[in-house]
Amino acid sequence: MLHLHLRSGMTLYDPIPADDADSVSSLTALRRRIFFRTVAVLTVLVVVGTVVGLFAGRHWVRQALKGSLPQLDGSVAIPGLSVAVSVQRDAHGVPHIRAASLDDLLMAQGYVTAQDRLWQMDALRRHAAGSLAEVLGASLVAHDRLQRTLQLRASADRALATLPPEQLHLLEQYAEGVNASMEAQRSHLPLEFRILRYEPSPWTPRDSILVGLVMFQDLTNSFSMELSREALTARLPAHLIADLYPVETWRDHPPAQPVVDLTAPQTDIPDVPLDESQSRLARPVAPVGETASPGDLAALEETLKNPVCDGCFSGSNDWVVSGAHTATGKPLLSNDMHLAHGVPGIWYQADLEASTLTGGLHVTGVSLPGVPFVIVGHNEHVAWGFTNLGATVQDVYIEHMRGAGSSAEYQAADGGWRPVLHQQETIHVKGGKDVVLDVQATQHGAAVTPVLTGILPSEKRTLSLRWTIYDPANVTPSFLAMDSAVDGSSLVNAFSTFGGPAQNLVYADDQGHIGYHAVGRIPIRGSVAAPAAISPVPSDALDTTQEWVANIPYDKLPQAVDPPNGILATANARVTADDYPYPITLDWSAPYRNERIWKLLSERSIATKDHLTPSDMLAIQTDVYSDLDHVIAERLAYAIDHASKPDFTHDKRLHQAADLLRDWNGSMDTDAAAPTIVSAARTALWPLLLDPQALPQPGQSQAEHASDTKPEDLAALYTWSNKAYAEEWLIMHTPARWLSSRYSNWDDLLTAAVARGLVEGHAPHDLSTWRYGHIHTVDIEHPIYGQSALLQRLIGVPIGTGDQPQSGDGTTIKQVGHTFGPSERFTADFANFDDSTLNLVLGESSNPASPWFLDQWHAWYHGTTFSLPFSHAAVDAATTHTLTLTPR
Repeated sequence: MLHLHLRSGMTLYDPIPADDADSVSSLTALRRRIFFRTVAVLTVLVVVGTVVGLFAGRHWVRQALKGSLPQLDGSVAIPGLSVAVSVQRDAHGVPHIRAASLDDLLMAQGYVTAQDRLWQMDALRRHAAGSLAEVLGASLVAHDRLQRTLQLRASADRALATLPPEQLHLLEQYAEGVNASMEAQRSHLPLEFRILRYEPSPWTPRDSILVGLVMFQDLTNSFSMELSREALTARLPAHLIADLYPVETWRDHPPAQPVVDLTAPQTDIPDVPLDESQSRLARPVAPVGETASPGDLAALEETLKNPVCDGCFSGSNDWVVSGAHTATGKPLLSNDMHLAHGVPGIWYQADLEASTLTGGLHVTGVSLPGVPFVIVGHNEHVAWGFTNLGATVQDVYIEHMRGAGSSAEYQAADGGWRPVLHQQETIHVKGGKDVVLDVQATQHGAAVTPVLTGILPSEKRTLSLRWTIYDPANVTPSFLAMDSAVDGSSLVNAFSTFGGPAQNLVYADDQGHIGYHAVGRIPIRGSVAAPAAISPVPSDALDTTQEWVANIPYDKLPQAVDPPNGILATANARVTADDYPYPITLDWSAPYRNERIWKLLSERSIATKDHLTPSDMLAIQTDVYSDLDHVIAERLAYAIDHASKPDFTHDKRLHQAADLLRDWNGSMDTDAAAPTIVSAARTALWPLLLDPQALPQPGQSQAEHASDTKPEDLAALYTWSNKAYAEEWLIMHTPARWLSSRYSNWDDLLTAAVARGLVEGHAPHDLSTWRYGHIHTVDIEHPIYGQSALLQRLIGVPIGTGDQPQSGDGTTIKQVGHTFGPSERFTADFANFDDSTLNLVLGESSNPASPWFLDQWHAWYHGTTFSLPFSHAAVDAATTHTLTLTPR
């Protein structure tokens, strides 16, 4: 034992006098022992506390998930029902709702949808209204500012105020069901609400309109592309612009156009005359200093991304074949709508039946969470599907202004001056101060046109936006007439009042008819008698040729019924015949998917001797051959073989790339090397084409421009939907006007693109080991759970798909991207509706604890599908749970 003699007043921790030096080492050792013991104890306590905290957190999270699962069996009393409603769930959790009346059916649909998708519904209405920052914080302020500027909430309010009473009643019934479900979940809300620490407000009819406007916005937003085109036009020589913006292509196959032999090989890419609207490019364009900056436009594109559905953009396939081509002698109809992936997916599958409704109503398919009825599917008589038409229903105007602030005025078309309109918007920010906006607007005709300048900080002009949603008559809240159509003719008539977003409707009925009709309201500019071309860039607000004077008459929209060849298909490409009198858009999607669908349907009809089946339809939906990539691969191989630069001629990897490209079959498979090389080269090509052609910026001399080490990223400004065809045309025609001083011929230019692609893509030394699936993947993550690795561990089950290799690309029928692709796959079989098929991407539920959270993923990923029971006998046989909703 150590004995220390402390002097009077000393403590153990006072300095030790020199005469006690013999005890210093012992005291130091004691201090160290005390310190390390203390650290050890604290460490143990921290570790124990962390472990206990993790176990407690995991228990709480998993109990919260389990507790928020919906009731599936027994009975639930909800207020407002007149009689009991049956909800039968099948093996995939799909609700088959049987009600006596339409009112009860809509209440039940709202109730059941909210059981599975309540947080998604709330997020979608907040996304449209611009109120996400209120629950997600300051990072969403830019998004909310954009939505408030675009006035989606005001558009919903105007639409609500003008709704016919019977349509308002339908939305009220649906909202009553959502609110009953919300109240039943109040003590065990979905986990997202608990993590974000808020409760949802009651559902209203306006919320259903807002959710519908989310889809309207995703499918019609084109104003940023108009601004980008203007900016790029100002930065490139005028003689190059037309090459970048083709409107028609030799590959186009409009539905109503005479049949062409798509099985015949095409040996050359013909020159296609520019659309007459391209003459607008001859007009003076705004100088670089007056257009929005590339930085502003990049920020705008980023903000325009749907935070609930990142990457959403228009795309889809649909087709129908008559009974003359099928094994049963009855039509087959298929549809897969291409949208951004998310957890959960954008669609909710439902089977709805109201037995006492006049004429009856029994319809199945996919619905939009928050909106009543079925959007795509079939009833007892007709089936239908959509692809986005891509009509230009947004125009940007350059306003003439005078004054400032509250005294600001704009010049109207009649030459008079009008006061600028002001709308105050308040954005509530979680954990921050409110943001107050003064949204300015002008007026064109009866439409209020919001001023965009506030979301484009570098823009010196006053730009306003006209959009069809600003007319409340164009906001369609009800699909009742469509869902209850009794034949193809009545279905087409039902869509005559559909405001948008403009779609390609393909349909069939039980009488054997097939048809196509463009639907939605599309403005005529200038004059009804002689419609003006659509301006590809912002137009002067006083230019009367760009004023909207009417809509294209419904009976004049592109259409076809029972074509002689028995096939109709659309895939967002051009649908207008060469002599069609009304401009619909300048920006049709690339023609490759549409062309491939027509070709495969024709080939399979011949190969099966007109015995097509639903399995043939699925094989087409999952096809991953790209004619564009195949053509480009062959051209790149030729270029490498004939390159003249010594750096290229002696590069063994380039010649290995050429061998891989020339031996490839054009299928964008995950285990192939050639599509990886093509994809990398195509990405590298555009900067090589565009950047050397850039004009000097204002105040910049030619010498300064030539030595600029940080040129603007012109490729980022080139966002044209038909960009792929422009690329093909340039590569195959090799116009000398695009060659820069660095390359004397196109073979060297294209070889340089391959070489740069290999470097930027981090290609392996042996290119045969480079797999397309390594660079081309699909990753679907939850917008909240996916942000936290800790939360994912606490949940303890997969909350998304993870990064998975993915076949196909943007020009294959299976059109896919990293977070984008077919949002559902549907085929209706008129020989027996119970043999129809439908599958979502992930599942019906948004709850990771549900067996229906990811149960459809493997089928979607591997290209299989599920039956779609419709008859009472088939539904009863498939039922695994039955819930009865009773009146309270």
